[in-house]
Amino acid sequence: MNLWLLAKPIAVLLATVSSTIFLLLLSQQNQSPRPASMARSFVLWLHGLGDSGPANEPLKTLFTSPEFRNTNWSFPSAPSNPVTCNYGARMPSWFDIGEIPVTANSPNNESDLLKAVKSVHKMIDKEIDAGTNPSNVFVCGFSQGGALTLASVLLYPKTLGGAAVFSGWVPFSSSIIEQIPPEAKRTPILWSHGIADRTVFLEAGQAGPPFLERAGVNCEFKAYPGLGHSISNEELKHLESWIKARLPSSS
Repeated sequence: MNLWLLAKPIAVLLATVSSTIFLLLLSQQNQSPRPASMARSFVLWLHGLGDSGPANEPLKTLFTSPEFRNTNWSFPSAPSNPVTCNYGARMPSWFDIGEIPVTANSPNNESDLLKAVKSVHKMIDKEIDAGTNPSNVFVCGFSQGGALTLASVLLYPKTLGGAAVFSGWVPFSSSIIEQIPPEAKRTPILWSHGIADRTVFLEAGQAGPPFLERAGVNCEFKAYPGLGHSISNEELKHLESWIKARLPSSS
């Protein structure tokens, strides 16, 4: 994970997933043989501000259930962009963020966000064109990547297997509800947030379920006591079970 050191104090929304993964790997179990009947699936993981895709790749080794032996994982890296909340400093960023900490009332840059959404849609389209059923496609993201995950699945024209938002927020106004395709409203969403998060406040996460309810989207929200701006082993184990429950037994 990159740390950005500038001459004056800045608020940097850095993902802490990468440092967490190493500790979680210590408890990793042996993987089981690939079930012959399992259909191909796809998990797209979107990292947080200042992080990178390769730094998050070890995360996939934590998913030891045999259902994931036929899963194609993708960990793209965000382009380097100037970020307003970091005084214009350039760093890996999917879209601009106006302030840190992120609250339920933080400003949004929807035009910048929608550009990133188009990029994610191309990644999903490429996988589906390669033969993966949309119902076996899962988009997950942490922090800024979680916000982008939410926007990407809500604006995608097909029903996907699911989306998982970790420590994210709603990155657009309620007017976007009118643009959500009927197919996207059937994509289930898992939303996880640390109660002790002081970078993306819990209130920002808690604003998600009411927003999704108004849009007619199913959302499971889980808050984790004592967890700050990070991902825990408990969250990832629940994600593994959540995705497994939505994977078909055969193609």
